[in-house]
Amino acid sequence: MSQNFVAISQYPNIPISILLMKSRRAQSIFRFAMICGIAFFANILANFYHTNFDLTGEKRFTLSPPTRNLLDSLDERVYVQILLEGDFPAGFKRLQTASREMLDDFRSENSLIDYQFEDPNKGTIQQINERRKNLAEEGIIPVNLKVRGEGGSSQSLVYPIAIFNRGQKRVVVKLLENESASLHPEQVINNSVSLLEYKFANALKKLDIGYRQIILFTRGHGELDDLQTADLEQNLRQFYDTDRITLDSVVALPPKKCALLIVAKPRTAFSESEKFKIDQYVMNGGKMLWLIDRIAVSLDSMRISGIYIPNDYPLNLEDLLYKYGARVQPDLVVDLQCTKIPLRTGQVGNAPQLELFPWYYHAAVSPTTGHPVVKNLDRVELDFCSSIDTIRTKTPVKKTVLLQSSKYSRLQFSPVELSFDILKFEPDPKKFDKGSQFVAVLLEGIFPSNYENRVSAEMLAGLESLKMPYLAASKPTQMIVVSDGDVAANRVLNREKKEFDPLGFNRFERSTYSNKDFLLNSIEYLTDPNGVIAARTKDVKLRLLDAPKAEAEKMKWQVVNIAVPLVFLGLFGWGFRWWRQRKYGKA
Repeated sequence: MSQNFVAISQYPNIPISILLMKSRRAQSIFRFAMICGIAFFANILANFYHTNFDLTGEKRFTLSPPTRNLLDSLDERVYVQILLEGDFPAGFKRLQTASREMLDDFRSENSLIDYQFEDPNKGTIQQINERRKNLAEEGIIPVNLKVRGEGGSSQSLVYPIAIFNRGQKRVVVKLLENESASLHPEQVINNSVSLLEYKFANALKKLDIGYRQIILFTRGHGELDDLQTADLEQNLRQFYDTDRITLDSVVALPPKKCALLIVAKPRTAFSESEKFKIDQYVMNGGKMLWLIDRIAVSLDSMRISGIYIPNDYPLNLEDLLYKYGARVQPDLVVDLQCTKIPLRTGQVGNAPQLELFPWYYHAAVSPTTGHPVVKNLDRVELDFCSSIDTIRTKTPVKKTVLLQSSKYSRLQFSPVELSFDILKFEPDPKKFDKGSQFVAVLLEGIFPSNYENRVSAEMLAGLESLKMPYLAASKPTQMIVVSDGDVAANRVLNREKKEFDPLGFNRFERSTYSNKDFLLNSIEYLTDPNGVIAARTKDVKLRLLDAPKAEAEKMKWQVVNIAVPLVFLGLFGWGFRWWRQRKYGKA
């Protein structure tokens, strides 16, 4: 008010109304200039700093602490190529947008990450074919996408792939999860979005490998050989060094020299000396992955005569596992949720006529828990698996079920006669009434020693020579027990040429199960339980519309979305005009 009075007193011959109008106009121009300046400055800051407020219930836009730590430690520029540019259906658009938002979140933590979206289907036919050839040489295979339009349907090759580059190192990340007949397409996209943080962080971890941990497979007891685990080990060697060890050849097994010990389908007994070395390895904090076949049976053994009576494997590991809190039972899980095998049903000329039948001894297990090892994992195929009981232990051990059969399961106890006659009749679901059976269990905590109060002088002398005192209780550690050794076995096609199928590939159904992902996740969790695998627990809830209800109320919501904002805007304009007239009408 005082400013207006001074301005009026300086111009006594000019009408007061004109002076007031000029003063208000100057103030309005000044305020508008201030708002523009603040907005301009805010945009400059936004180019350098990316942030958001995560108001979602599942915290989908908040990076996990291990991912933040990994990004903070990154000291070299990483360039990311995302081959997901172009016109896509809504699902792929959502994956594209989620990938961009995730990389923006990564950039907000560390500005050394650059990314660019590229369209591999852009250019001349010669350029596109050359680009596809180069991508195929790197093992990058496109997805054949069918798009329905008004003029019919069309097909296009889409590359849901991100390539992380750091110096001379490259890591290829598959953005789209494997499609499954048991999952809705929207659920597949949802799972893919949920795993973006883990996949991107995992790629950065691969680019920044310093010290390589050592994973050892036991041998000397008929375990899977190096060709049977070739596919698994090829994937492991991106992070770790792998080798095999004969326990009789070492005095002890220090955890510092072995990050993880894998016992993969042994067929003969372990000696007490070998078990003691495993026991003390666990007591000193060693990690174990037990892949145990309790019953000696395979599909090939049954094809010889059609009838087979399996025996138990004499492994001599029962007391060790029992002490740690798990018991693999001498039985077979029979599950209606299973894979298929071919059987001859007739003859066409000189060729046998084959037909696929569900084989109830090959369970197709769908993970149901939210643990990071199995979160958003597709089905895992287990051949002639057994049930696992969890046992109460002397020390605190947490038991987490990772895999279990379907609720339509039953058990067959050894000895039992197996034959293909079971397929001649339609299964009666009422007989598969034993409920879900545990087939993979995670044990975490402090484990009691299997040799408490019964350690021989020879064993103690061996430990003293290595300056490793005997421990009756373990340091905090973890182990996983799976009641199927073949879960880690890839099919060997030619031993001389070292040819094999991918791990989890079912040659009868021509489909791939998630055996490899399950084992890789298990190994990553055991070797680094607090690492980036924690990002796998992130859950993006799928909130689908009720399609019939949306169609029935289509007109109602169109009116609400179009008319209500216009009415609100009209009321606001009328109210604002009324307020101005009331305030300035007498001036």
